[in-house]
Parts: sequence; structure tokens; C-alpha cells
Amino acid sequence: MNISAILSTYAKEAIHQLGITSGLPITAKVSLRPELADYQIDSMIPLAKQLQMPPRQLAEQVVEQMRKNPPFSTMIESIEVAGAGFINIRLNNSWLAQAIAGLAEDPRLGVALQAPTHIVIDYSSPNVAKEMHVGHLRSTIIGDASVRTLRFLGHNVTKVNHIGDWGTQFGMLIAHLEDVESHDRLTLSDLEGFYREAKKRYDQDNDFSKRARQYVVKLQQGDEYCRRMWQQLVEISMQQNQQNYDLLGVSLTPADIRGESAYNEMLPDIIDDLLARHIAQEEQGSVVVYLDAYKNKQGEPMGVVIRKQDGGYLYTTTDIACAKYRYETLNADRVLYYIDARQHQHLMMAWAIVRKAGYVPHDVALEHHKFGMMLDKQGQPFKTREGGTIKLSELLAEAVSRAKRIIEQKSPHIVGADLDELATIIGIGAVKYADLSKNRTTDYIFDWDSMLSFEGNTAPYIQYAGARIHSLLEKARRQGLSWQDTQGLSVTTAEERAIVLAILQLEERLNLVAREGMPNMMCQYLFDLASLFSRFYANTPILAEADGEKRRNRLYLTQLTGQVLALGLSTLGIRVPERM
Repeated sequence: MNISAILSTYAKEAIHQLGITSGLPITAKVSLRPELADYQIDSMIPLAKQLQMPPRQLAEQVVEQMRKNPPFSTMIESIEVAGAGFINIRLNNSWLAQAIAGLAEDPRLGVALQAPTHIVIDYSSPNVAKEMHVGHLRSTIIGDASVRTLRFLGHNVTKVNHIGDWGTQFGMLIAHLEDVESHDRLTLSDLEGFYREAKKRYDQDNDFSKRARQYVVKLQQGDEYCRRMWQQLVEISMQQNQQNYDLLGVSLTPADIRGESAYNEMLPDIIDDLLARHIAQEEQGSVVVYLDAYKNKQGEPMGVVIRKQDGGYLYTTTDIACAKYRYETLNADRVLYYIDARQHQHLMMAWAIVRKAGYVPHDVALEHHKFGMMLDKQGQPFKTREGGTIKLSELLAEAVSRAKRIIEQKSPHIVGADLDELATIIGIGAVKYADLSKNRTTDYIFDWDSMLSFEGNTAPYIQYAGARIHSLLEKARRQGLSWQDTQGLSVTTAEERAIVLAILQLEERLNLVAREGMPNMMCQYLFDLASLFSRFYANTPILAEADGEKRRNRLYLTQLTGQVLALGLSTLGIRVPERM
């Protein structure tokens, strides 16, 4: 159910019945002042300006018309004009009770499917021959939350793990791999040192660097031996990466990999096409595209090199091919890129060329959902004490270890496999939620203590609310209580009303997350709902309630809250334990 959409439709109908035609959006929004209203419509102010009439006068006419609509009147307790022309709406308690009746039996909890579109999501994108590090965390989990949300809403989503598996460094790696006797037993942990050794030889040994450059050419030309060695490096890297994905609860699989190499054969044709249509031009052996929207210090259009003098291609060329492929071959209606903010101008320039060439029409969205960096408590990039990059596998292992110690202190009766499983659910959930709960466009401070806290906007706080609900309902079942009959369901207390209203706003929040690619909006929603339930649990008798009908209502509301918390966390890729 989407209350905002229902109220917006009623307002649009009233405006139409008044004989007013306008292309301005009319939207009912959740009120920021819940003591005054549940929803507010502020669209009368810009509409009145367009109509050249006082906004309060227009709002009063719209409200009068809305009151005449019978379905609207059964839904609304009060509707009034406030201030300069705001329309404040409070929903009827009986309508709220009816709206949640039966929701617990619906696996979608009343959330409607959207008209399906094909959305391609580019995320994670680690490099071959290097372990994933903390810098890959944000792209991986924010992108995956977007995948989960959009799929739940009914869209056809194609996941793309655009790995860095191409470039001049592979000639160096293949040449070194050829010289390592144990390369058949090479592991990713070896590759960390392996890469450094290869680079050192490349910089210091002329014969080695010459052979490495030859292998680059052979690799690009499809040489069978070089391709086989290259493939080995890719497979070793992705095996370890998959272990990280599995531990994180991320939905990426080997089938989602489409690296830079996949577009290599497209590049010469793209260059020829851009030259033939005079979108690109040759300059001193290079191929350049000038973009009027981007100026250099002299105020002249900036040139973007898409082929170097030596015939080599750049990341920009690959990203042009990538966008072209996603539209022409994958038939995408919308393409989302979860790439850090430092790459924004690079992507914008590549897409400017894509649009200029007509490879992707303007009605197909290319969206850079950029994100900031993970920082330490001093506000510096998150690194080891020695200044090195922290491996993602080490960070996740530390999260599980810290969660285990907390559980052992709080619940010493949980041991063995149960302890290991619970530590994984809490530790990994804490790391993911700490990141996902922050606005992705900003940097954030990584803090073990706050993310593993059972207080505040954290995964453990919400997971604990879910576990408490499970425990309460199990106790009720043991007492032989039933609460699935929702006839006569009522909303009687302020705490009940606040929870019901929040539950009914689930669809609105999911739609917002899907549109903006902002999982922190779901995190805030879940934290608010968990907080509401904590107050409800503290202030309202549930099992101890003597009145059987009230107890049944409250148990039903408790179950529904737990279902919403579990569903919301599932869109973030976070599990809810049955006990904590």
C-alpha cells in the first residue's frame, strides 16, 4: 500500500474537478511534524503561483473538494489548511486498522509490484591479481542493496561485476607467472607478493620488460598461451573474491562477471565510427573527442583521448563501449554505476561522448550513484597502522571475531556452531549496516565500537528487536494463544498508531530507495520502526494483557513489525537471528 500515492491521487482529482489544468507535480509527503499531521501537501504553493492566486485560497478550495469524495472521507480523520497554503492530513484510526488486516499473510506485506523495467547495475569491480580491500566494500554492498530492492519491486535486474582484467600490467604478470615453477599451485595470497615481484622485475630488468610488452600485444591479439595464463590469474582472483561475497551475503556470482576484456573487440569499431562521423579527430597520432560542456583553463573545449599514439585504448574507451553494450545488447532501460566519487568527471565525459554519438538515447538513464570514502577516527583513509591497505577478508574476520566476544560476554550459554553462526550474522550485519546507514555521497568514520553497539542506529539494535519479537511470539504459541483472526482489529493507543502508520509506509520507503539508490533511507526507516516497537513493548502490556481482544491485536501487530523488520533488512542483505 502506498498512502502517499493514494492521497496524491485524491488531491489531483480535486484539482481536476475544480477545472484546473497544470503539469506541476502534486504530492502528499509524510509530515515532518507528526504532532500536527500524518501527511502534508505543499504543492498548492507553486501551483497558486502559476495560477496567480493566493495559495491559501487555492488550498481551501482543494480541501473542500477533497472532502466531497466518499472514499477519501472514510480514510481521513481530519484535513485542514495551515500556514501559507499547506494541506495537513490525519488518517482515521479505523481505516489504519483495516489497512493492516491480513498483511501478515501476504509475503509482500502489501507492497505492490512496479511496472517492470530492465535495470543494469554495475558494482563491486575489483582488480585481478589483487585481493579485495576495504575500498571495495561500499560499492559491493550498496550496489547489492540496490539489486535486492529493485528486484523485490518487480524489476528485471542484470548484475555486472566489471572487474579490472585487462591492460598493460598483464604482460608483466604473465611473464612472471611463466617463470614461477609453482604457478599451478598459485593462490591469491601469493599474488599479493607476486604482483610486487613482477613490477620490480619490470622496472629493473630490461629483458623481462621487453618480454612483458610482447606478451601484452600477444594477449590483445588472442594468443592461446597468453590467454590461458591470463585466465588462470583471473580465476585465482575471483575464487577469493567469491569467498568475500559469500561471507558478506552479497548476491554476486561468477556468472555476473563481465570484465574490461569483454569489450576489447568493440573498441576498434567504435574508434572508426567516431572518426567517420567527425565526432573524434586524429591529433599527433592520438584520437581525441572534444566536449563543449567541459572547458580547460583557457576556456577551450577539453579533449578526451580515446586512443593513444601507440594504438592503446584507455578506460574512457572501454566505458564508452560498456554503455553501448548495455543498451544495444542487454537492452537496458536504466543503468546504475556504483563507483566512488573520484571517478565522477571521468564517467560524465565518457557518457557525454556516448550521448553525442547516439549510442545510448537520452530516455535511457545512465546514473552514477557515487559514494564517499571510509575514514578512520582521525578522518584519514582507513588503513593499517603501517599505512597499508586493509584487506577486506581481514576486516570481515575481525568483525566476526569481535561479535563473538560480545556474544560470549552477554550470552555465555550460546556455544559451538550456534555461537559461530550468530557471530557471523551479527558481525557481518554490523559492518554492512554501519556503511549502508550513512548517506552514500559522503565519507564516513569507521568505528568498531559504535557499529557493534546494541544501542542507536545499528544492525545489532534492529536485529535484537527482531529476535525479541521472535521470542515473544514463541512464548505466546507455547501458551496456546492465536492472533491470526484480524476481524475487529483496532488501533487504540498512541504507540500502536505510530507502529501501524510506519508499517504502512514500507512501500513508500522502498520506492524512494529504488529511485535514489540510497539504502540509508531504508536503514533510517528500520531504526525508527524498531525504536517505536521498543517503546510499545516497554509501555504496553502484550502477553500480560487481560483483555483477550487487545492481546490478540497487539500480538498481531508484534508479528507484523517483525516481518517488516526482516523484509527491510533482507533488502540490505542482512539477516535477523531468532535469538541474541
